[in-house]
Amino acid sequence: MQLLLIIGTGIAVTSIARRHRIEPGWVIVVIAAAASFIPGVPRLELESHLMLAIVIPPLLYSATRGASVSAFGANLRAIISLGVVVVVLTAAVLGWLSSLLLPTIGLTAAFVLGSILAPPDTITTVSHGDEIGLPKRATSILTGESLVNDATALTLFSIAVAAVNGEHATWGGGILEFLRTASIGLAIGAGFALLGLILRKRLGNPTLETALTLLLPFTAFLTAEEVHASGILAVVAAAFSMSINLALDPKHQYPGGYLTRLQEEQVWRVMDFLLETFVFAYIGLQLKFVLDDLAESDDPGVARTLIAAGVLLVAAIVVRMVAVFGLFGRWRLKHRAIQARVARDPRAAQVYRDRLARRRGGEPLPPPTVKETTLVGWTGMRGILTLAAAAAVPEHTSSGAPFPGRDAIQAIALIVTLGTLLIQGTTIGWLAKRLKFDLTAERAEEEQVRERAHRIVAEAAAQPATDVDASFEAQRLALGRAVMERTVTEDLARELIEDLDLRQAARHTTTGVPGATPIS
Repeated sequence: MQLLLIIGTGIAVTSIARRHRIEPGWVIVVIAAAASFIPGVPRLELESHLMLAIVIPPLLYSATRGASVSAFGANLRAIISLGVVVVVLTAAVLGWLSSLLLPTIGLTAAFVLGSILAPPDTITTVSHGDEIGLPKRATSILTGESLVNDATALTLFSIAVAAVNGEHATWGGGILEFLRTASIGLAIGAGFALLGLILRKRLGNPTLETALTLLLPFTAFLTAEEVHASGILAVVAAAFSMSINLALDPKHQYPGGYLTRLQEEQVWRVMDFLLETFVFAYIGLQLKFVLDDLAESDDPGVARTLIAAGVLLVAAIVVRMVAVFGLFGRWRLKHRAIQARVARDPRAAQVYRDRLARRRGGEPLPPPTVKETTLVGWTGMRGILTLAAAAAVPEHTSSGAPFPGRDAIQAIALIVTLGTLLIQGTTIGWLAKRLKFDLTAERAEEEQVRERAHRIVAEAAAQPATDVDASFEAQRLALGRAVMERTVTEDLARELIEDLDLRQAARHTTTGVPGATPIS
């Protein structure tokens, strides 16, 4: 009954929030937190390990599906800086502060809290990029960061929880463990994606193909976790491999495939809505009970926990801003030094040109501007992963003792998440306007690329074809080739392919669909 009430309320809140251009998740978690104080509202219980296994894989898979591989590669340095370096630094600083503010929970449990608070939910900002007025470069960086920082934070979380359980852990061992889990996780994800691509062609039914895709993130995640690898990176690798191949690779096009793509798009949107609504509501409904548990314990207690939450909230915002400006500022200084040396030294200029000639993709992108750095630094709202990881903290250690500071950790995670959403989430649009990004050239370039893409589609459509389906297929293949030749962006190609899929489905609405086999 509670679950039905949560979903029903989520539908109503989401409808109203979107009309007023407010992020629905923020409203849902506030309403749920307030509802937890209503007399008679029972505590919603869920096994801690199920939160990560059920919620994170599909949400991450869905977010990765729409990411651009080329944009990820072009901004790799910025993405790694934010998704790995800044997350590790943030976890270390917040963990150290937590140990000072809450000394009774112990250093290792403090670092569990630090790892939970470390990753920002940048994908929420990206989803409103057009409304906010984000430049394309910032959007690409934040999208890539969202795919990497979750894996980094969850790896740190696993190491810290293991340390609480008495397992030996060191920084050097942590780095080696991260590299090991990352490489194995990526391999597992790519392997499952390859298997999925092979099976899809043989199923020949959109319903079965969609069911297979829904299983993929869970299968990749659980298999990787079973062998102590990174389930998060397994999901990212699987999603990247599936989405780019299904949309753009001619080897993986087949009759009726457009129906599966259309169906999957809607299924994933529904899945995102249901899971996000549940997580925001679940953690909000815990507030009253977590505070009650804190009140019953002498240490750390409600007052000390609230003070710690306030300090960590400010620290989380400040650490990200300082780290982002430090890393990107150092990059800009180094870039200027290289440019100055190339300008005055012909030999250095020749070496630089030789490197560019050998480099695939042409000249690397310059470091983000000061305006882009400011915007990226302020995009530090905590979200789904922080809430899910806090809920996933086990009730007991491996020895059977209560997990130190679990109630305080969950309360602080909720307060910091709400605080960053209210402080940064409500002001990010205002900041983008104040920074006055000049998007004229960027939009003009996008329009040129769009016109080029439409010409490519029109030329393919004008070529002789055996039937209507063959003509649509030729248009999609032409867009795929254009992406490989870097004349059309992946995002635009996916948008136009979805339009082609819709038009092709409309042509078969009354005549039936070739290539689709009904379920017997």
